[in-house]
Amino acid sequence: MKQKYLNFIRGVSINKTGKTGVVLATSSFVAMIFLELLRVAGVLTNAYIGLITYLLLPTLFVIGLVFIPFGWMQYRRESGKSTKELLAKQFTDEELEKNRIGSTLVRTVLIFTMANVLFLSIASMRMLSFMDEAEFCGTACHSVMGPEWATYQVSPHSRVACVSCHVGEGVGALIDSKLNGTWQMISVTFDLLERPIPTPVHQLRPARETCEKCHWPEKFYGSKIKSIVHYDSDEASTPKYSTLVLKVDSGEEVGKAGIHWHIDKSNVVRYASIEDEREEMLWVELKQENGTFKRFTNRKHTDIKYEFDDERTMDCVDCHNRATHIYENPKDAVDKRIRKGLIDKSLPFIKREAYAAITSSFTTPDVANQIIQNRIISFYRDNYPDLLGTKGASIDKAISILQNVYNTNVHYGMNVDWGVYPNFLGHQNGGGCFRCHNIDLIDEAGTPIKNDCTMCHSILANDSPQPFTYLKDATNENRDSVMHEYLKDEFLEYSTQ
Repeated sequence: MKQKYLNFIRGVSINKTGKTGVVLATSSFVAMIFLELLRVAGVLTNAYIGLITYLLLPTLFVIGLVFIPFGWMQYRRESGKSTKELLAKQFTDEELEKNRIGSTLVRTVLIFTMANVLFLSIASMRMLSFMDEAEFCGTACHSVMGPEWATYQVSPHSRVACVSCHVGEGVGALIDSKLNGTWQMISVTFDLLERPIPTPVHQLRPARETCEKCHWPEKFYGSKIKSIVHYDSDEASTPKYSTLVLKVDSGEEVGKAGIHWHIDKSNVVRYASIEDEREEMLWVELKQENGTFKRFTNRKHTDIKYEFDDERTMDCVDCHNRATHIYENPKDAVDKRIRKGLIDKSLPFIKREAYAAITSSFTTPDVANQIIQNRIISFYRDNYPDLLGTKGASIDKAISILQNVYNTNVHYGMNVDWGVYPNFLGHQNGGGCFRCHNIDLIDEAGTPIKNDCTMCHSILANDSPQPFTYLKDATNENRDSVMHEYLKDEFLEYSTQ
């Protein structure tokens, strides 16, 4: 068998072109098998090796196969001999002798052809499987996808494959995604991409094909208590509590509509925004019971024209636009680590110093990490030198946590800094809910969209010293006693419905 293979290889290596093809095909085949065995054994895990194994080597294999017949065509043209004469010269009479199932040469060619088709099919499937892995998406183009990979790994969807949201179902979606991926590779190679990369909400699959495979609107009911803790910049980093009862109902039950009313199947909300950025609305429409739409127009932008294609029906990602690649606000990031106990709250002025450390101006990640460390250590050395001994471990841990926070959220190479990617969940800095629920979006009668906070949540504390301040009785000494009583009554009425 081995001798037959060697005879066949010598036979098809008719000139330099043919020999080049044989070398390329054989070496790439052997290299791919070797690298695949190393990957299966867990020796190689790097995404770049995967690119070589599943993209480069199969490409070289195909090129090698193409070179072989091209070499024959070239030799036949140069020699002026027929294919039959060339075959007689390269192969023995026994190999060319015909029988009931064809000559030995024909059978050999068929066997090699089937083996090549099988090999390429397996390589293609492995390539597609490899390219569907989150590690490939996040690390193959590390300089570009580094920010997304860093936030993905600490996100609520870190166990959900990237393709589950970014690639549609069916052959058409697969082809589109690979064509898009090819363009991305070209963009990276020739530095044609934007920095920072725009949020790809316009290319995402519909929420009903992604989010709602796990999160069913029919199952959104009841309420959920959320307590948000912010810490002051004083010496004790005094906590302030904002406690909300989130009304998560989708509206299936009469009188219990809440946050997810917007995406309930019986409701339709449409809108158009400036330059289709989904940040400042031109108009919002709500479907009425009779099937018509009631429009609220932004009186500040009545002169702006828009394309019909810019109209959008609201779904999950209009609010949950950073459901996975979540970039934090620096103050919230510090508050979160203090509340989790990752940063020792007993360290004097730790909230103030931590925030200042991660929001300073830096030039490179290495410089940032060094300056964060120097700033924290210098502050305690100059003002609380005894703590370097008694609280040294807590200070070191705080430095490490702050460096990690900074490196996750700020990426110089892609121009990703604090606040570059706004999060529409909630209504910080005037965004989120207030994009639609504001006094500028009015109907024909001049009535604005409702913007009462209690439509979506009951407020039990608002930057208060205790997490459930408004459940207690208000006193006349309280500056916000009227609001206190109103919010208490609203919660009690809602909770008894």
